[in-house]
Amino acid sequence: MNGTGVAVVTGGTMGIGRATAQAFAREGWRVALLARGKERLRSTQDELEAMGARVLAIPTDVADAEAVHAAAERIERELGPIEVWVNNAMATVVSPATGISPEEFRRVTDVTYHGQVFGTLAALRFMKPRDRGSIIQVSSGLGFRGAPLQSAYCAAKAAVHGFTDSLRTELLHDYSAVTLSVIYLPAVNTPQFRRTRNHTGQAQRAPDPVFDPRLCANAILAAARERPREVWVGRSTWQMAAAQAVAPGFADREAAKMWEPQLMEHEAPPDPEGNLFKPGTDDPGVDGPFTDRMKPARQEFVTSRARNALTLGMGALGLVGLASLLLAGAARAVPGLPRRR
Repeated sequence: MNGTGVAVVTGGTMGIGRATAQAFAREGWRVALLARGKERLRSTQDELEAMGARVLAIPTDVADAEAVHAAAERIERELGPIEVWVNNAMATVVSPATGISPEEFRRVTDVTYHGQVFGTLAALRFMKPRDRGSIIQVSSGLGFRGAPLQSAYCAAKAAVHGFTDSLRTELLHDYSAVTLSVIYLPAVNTPQFRRTRNHTGQAQRAPDPVFDPRLCANAILAAARERPREVWVGRSTWQMAAAQAVAPGFADREAAKMWEPQLMEHEAPPDPEGNLFKPGTDDPGVDGPFTDRMKPARQEFVTSRARNALTLGMGALGLVGLASLLLAGAARAVPGLPRRR
């Protein structure tokens, strides 16, 4: 897929979303931005237009299904056919589960899970009749491996996984060429760490290793081009996936140790209420407060195609080894069969 189509990025004005919008603009895509904050939408639009991109910025709460569908209709009218839809918007509450209110659980679920559902359905409304398009779900290693203080977020990301897998089977049943990709992210240096609702009394800290938002943007852009089933970004995400698959009890105990590393011992959260129910008015850009600890890698991600190729290669080597053992056994068992000296 070349950079001449329309790419939609939800939560596209800060952190990973903004880096992703920049990456698409740099490649020549027309970019639609969906986010709540009008000030950030304006500044992001100005930034992308200065890069030469054609941009449409639409104030949208992704938890509002009607607003998301209306935005998709406007994008189709004003920018053209949507080729890529990136569901990136998220929300979370940093707190033990017992300290999160029902309203907060609902809001995190509405943004982080329902927002991806509504975005996906809005994109499918136009993509499926044309029989083309790519929908990219931005998820997290915490979607398959829960961590303390993140129960609302982990549950919402796990729900995205189930929804996407189910929908994928429906598209396969219908012989649809529309593709679904899930991007699993590690800890990333984004401004969200200082804008999340926080009940702990301590500022949130990104646990090591911390990765560059631009690495995530590169992985999303690669998924738009190559359309893999899944992409794992950063070594910690691969390690979490492997531990969860092989030894989930061990992974539980290791995850329990993530409580203290997520909190700043001597620093209170700058805004404990955060942006859960209303957007901020500042313009923090792409990077968060952990640039000094950020890994410089820009290409550290693996797609499901690479995993499948590795699995096939290991399987082939195993079959070769098995065949050699069988032949050696046959040579010993059959009288008169030539043997190696």
